[in-house]
Amino acid sequence: MISFMNEDFLLKNEVSKKLYHEYAKDMPIFDYHCHLNPKEIAENKGYDNLTQIWLYGDHYKWRAMRSNGIDEKTANKIYDDMIDFAKYAFNKSHAACYAVVAYQTAYLKTYYPVEFMAALMTSVVDNTDKVAGYIYACRQMNIQMLPPDVNTSDMEFSVEDNAIRFGLSAVKSLGRPTIKAIIDERNKSRFTSMQDFISRLNTDLNKRTLENLIKSGAFDTFGNNRRQMMSVYARMLDNEAKQGKDAISGQMSLFDLVDESEKSQFEIKMPDVSEYTKEDILAFEKEVLGVYVSGHPLDEYAAMWKKHISAMSTDFELDDETGEPKVKVDSKATIGGMIMAKSVKPTKTGQLMAYLTIEDLVGTVEVIVFPRTFSTYRNIIEGTDKLFITGRVNANADENAKLICESVVPFEDVPRKLWIRFASEEEYLKKAADLAEELKYSDGKDSIIIYCTKENKRIALPQSRNIRITPDILASLRAQYGIKNVETT
Repeated sequence: MISFMNEDFLLKNEVSKKLYHEYAKDMPIFDYHCHLNPKEIAENKGYDNLTQIWLYGDHYKWRAMRSNGIDEKTANKIYDDMIDFAKYAFNKSHAACYAVVAYQTAYLKTYYPVEFMAALMTSVVDNTDKVAGYIYACRQMNIQMLPPDVNTSDMEFSVEDNAIRFGLSAVKSLGRPTIKAIIDERNKSRFTSMQDFISRLNTDLNKRTLENLIKSGAFDTFGNNRRQMMSVYARMLDNEAKQGKDAISGQMSLFDLVDESEKSQFEIKMPDVSEYTKEDILAFEKEVLGVYVSGHPLDEYAAMWKKHISAMSTDFELDDETGEPKVKVDSKATIGGMIMAKSVKPTKTGQLMAYLTIEDLVGTVEVIVFPRTFSTYRNIIEGTDKLFITGRVNANADENAKLICESVVPFEDVPRKLWIRFASEEEYLKKAADLAEELKYSDGKDSIIIYCTKENKRIALPQSRNIRITPDILASLRAQYGIKNVETT
């Protein structure tokens, strides 16, 4: 009888067939009314005194092994074999399947990284926290993220020129019928301008849809900046709606009386205004897409941020497999990021405490600041938007972990290094005076390091030349020396 429980037999016959505990149940030594699930036995779920039930039965549920004519020694042997077998058979029988899937995904990520990441983000398109994490991973893999585009985007994420293009379904207030109408219309011919887009799709559009398409970057393909388009889209849509009503009622406008070649003179022109700031553009993308696409407000701090944190926001999220966060409860952790939400409330004793939502490069984390700590760091919390926070990890069952704040340090109090690269030391010496002139009015804790490529030489400028790195200074230096030649750490 015991030979029927031979492990080789069960494992060999399991492939593409019944699970091992189904085989076990079908063995002659088991009665239909005496079926203990081996997987549940191994996990000890829902059974008390399993051995006694196995041997002698429970008159409400099972007939005993003994009642089937099996002696106690043999029954014990079978039961022990079941316990040992169940401890590893379930994992072992699935290991090959998981190994194949792991190999396939590793292969795709290695040889088709852009396609793999596009498919991965499509699979979690409704979870903006996961999408943000994968966007960060793409940047680490040097994969460019492109904003939505009414002329090229599909419904979901797609691959375009070895980059990943955002799908139109990611744009808020843009329903699938509208997206289908956009794709069907552009298949006839590409949209050439925002006016052309509105004229051809006006019945499927409203002001919120147009505004979100502009903010997401989906109209950048037309060559106008976003501030220009935000200034005139409402008038364009209103004019198109009026012309539609006039056509229905049989009325004619001045626009209908001119030749096709002259109609462009009567179209609404784009105003001569400058583009929004980078901060505004990123804020718009976050508003309508849920994530940053063309960059991140913390990009200039990325190297420093990575150097000074011990955990990212994703480490506080529940793992899909284990159901627990990566950070350990009661362990100390340091995070860094921007304050995205802040709520200050009084306790029962009248003291003030704060609840913060901190956003880093990959997601968000909830931080609790109790009264004593809030009193100590209140000025920093209320006066600074970018912080490093150290504290203790706290977690409740089935919830993302939170951080109990113990100390706060503003980003600006952490010294950074400004790296400027020149082709050679000779080139640097030619431009050293101009560089010194540009930076002489900036004063701070951030040091400057010159890197000369030809000589592979680093020149650390004296402490008296320290500056305070700001977005304006970085923009000016990158405009003069090239984006790739100016970095911060």
